[in-house]
Amino acid sequence: MVKAFWGLLSPAPHIPEIQDPELVDKTYKYWRIRIFYSMYIGYLFYYFTRKSFTFITPYLSTDLGLTKEDIGTLASIWAVAYGVSKFISGILCDRSNPRYFMAIGLILTGVFNTLFGLSTTLIMFAIFWGLNGWFQGWGWPACTKQLTHWFSRSERGTWWSISGTSHTVGGFLIAFVATFAAKWYGWRYGLYVPSILCIGVGVWLLNRLRDVPQSLGLPTVEQYKREPIAEQKESKLVLPVKKILFEHVLNNKFVWVLAISYFFVYIVRTAVNDWGPLYFTEMNGYSPLSAAACVSWFEVGGFLGMLVAGWGTDAWFGGRRVPLMVIAFVLMIFSIAGLWFFQPQSLWITSFWVGAIGFLVFVPQMLVGLAAAEFVSNKAASTSNGFAGCFANLGAAVAGYPLGKITEIWGWYGFIVTLALCSVCGAFVLIPLWNARPGMQATEGSLLEAEAAATQ
Repeated sequence: MVKAFWGLLSPAPHIPEIQDPELVDKTYKYWRIRIFYSMYIGYLFYYFTRKSFTFITPYLSTDLGLTKEDIGTLASIWAVAYGVSKFISGILCDRSNPRYFMAIGLILTGVFNTLFGLSTTLIMFAIFWGLNGWFQGWGWPACTKQLTHWFSRSERGTWWSISGTSHTVGGFLIAFVATFAAKWYGWRYGLYVPSILCIGVGVWLLNRLRDVPQSLGLPTVEQYKREPIAEQKESKLVLPVKKILFEHVLNNKFVWVLAISYFFVYIVRTAVNDWGPLYFTEMNGYSPLSAAACVSWFEVGGFLGMLVAGWGTDAWFGGRRVPLMVIAFVLMIFSIAGLWFFQPQSLWITSFWVGAIGFLVFVPQMLVGLAAAEFVSNKAASTSNGFAGCFANLGAAVAGYPLGKITEIWGWYGFIVTLALCSVCGAFVLIPLWNARPGMQATEGSLLEAEAAATQ
């Protein structure tokens, strides 16, 4: 049975290439659109089973007596499981069919989210939330593979940027779906309803998605777009794991720097998203529904930030991804300070600061993943993205129990100071890559040499 399962995930074989140029163009246009909107909707629904927990935390606290440490522990377990899974899944996805990889992962997150809702003890919550995190890691590596194989470098920033808004749209919608379901039917339905939807969408993805263009008789996207191929052509469908890891990822200094910066991005992002509802209920006296409405503006800001990020790096910086990330980190410091020093009772002013933080957080959130995929071969893109994602979710884990402990000891002031310091660190880490461009691989020499080469 296990062998049959992995056989299902195996890459689709390449078939003879279509020779009619008009048919190639027509087929490419059809499948690019179909794969993109399917992938977008699929990842949007991954957020339904990912963020439903965030919006039931006030109920878990009041109904079941879970403490901040308990909630933080569950968040950290999920983040560690997700981070490790994202790295391993990146390796697997580079050697798998993203069609089944993404669909099956979404279905299983729905199953484990439902089991979480059927549970009553902290240990069972931890088990099922950890399993949810593991299969959440199957989503974005599949998207990365689709984006790098179906969209060329010259256009990828824009398409990646648009696809990244699925994070924010999903996060925005689930705020209301989970909160309303929990309010009217009980907190368990804040998990059941998203789960049912995700299982249905997962089945739909099995029909919609496909593997790389060659599996449909199409040329590579570089050939289709008549763009230079920045790597030697490989005859194999997949690269050996050792080659992917040691030649393309682990010896690539660019990927390491990006991964470390991702750690700080995710502390801020996860903290605002996961602790926001509790922060606003305790600090501002908002109801759970009003607090959820404020947090939803984080996703609205993030939606705009992602769109600006992809377009801005192409339009303002000639495809260099890092400068805009550094600028976003610096501005993030002031937005976080604004949330603390301006504590109005107005929902609109609070929502403005949350939206501003979301806008700025999602600039590096989107661009780090894109840059990590661009500094390696297309056939190692999911692994590189997953490696950076592993560091990101270590940051998310720190935003769980450790940040909860900081908040228990120093209050919400300690929470805010921690987020501001993470923004400072994120900016400083990225500065050495200011002039790095897509397609460069820092497998030899120093970062300074690579930077000098980029300016020539």
